[in-house]
Amino acid sequence: MSGSGEGRAVPYYCPFCASEDLWPAGETHGQWECRSCARTFAVRFVSVADPAERTPRPAIAGGAR
Repeated sequence: MSGSGEGRAVPYYCPFCASEDLWPAGETHGQWECRSCARTFAVRFVSVADPAERTPRPAIAGGAR
């Protein structure tokens, strides 16, 4: 992938119906169309998380099973 942002990150499932029938949609990078549920959505990369700044997950009440 080049540094110009020309590559597409491909979602594998629709976030609404979980179908795999996804197609690029629109002219803007990151827009996708689900042909099963007729919804369009956008996927956008925000940043890489800093592990040192992550908040620990709370413990599960009653202990692990």
